Amino acid sequence: MPEIEEKHLKPAGSGVRAQACSRDGILLDDFEIRTSDRVTHVCNAPSPAATASLAIGEAIASRVTADVG
Repeated sequence: MPEIEEKHLKPAGSGVRAQACSRDGILLDDFEIRTSDRVTHVCNAPSPAATASLAIGEAIASRVTADVG
């Protein structure tokens, strides 16, 4: 963006985001999709979840169709 110049920037601390982990404390770096009874839960959809939304949808659809069929 040519409009942004160095004078517009200032140093800041690093960002912090929530990170899902398993019950034994291992970080969940990938999607965590769980099914219980008739409910499908997307427990972890790390960034870039928006870019991977079609893949998440396909994973959920295949689980649902496998459970129904």
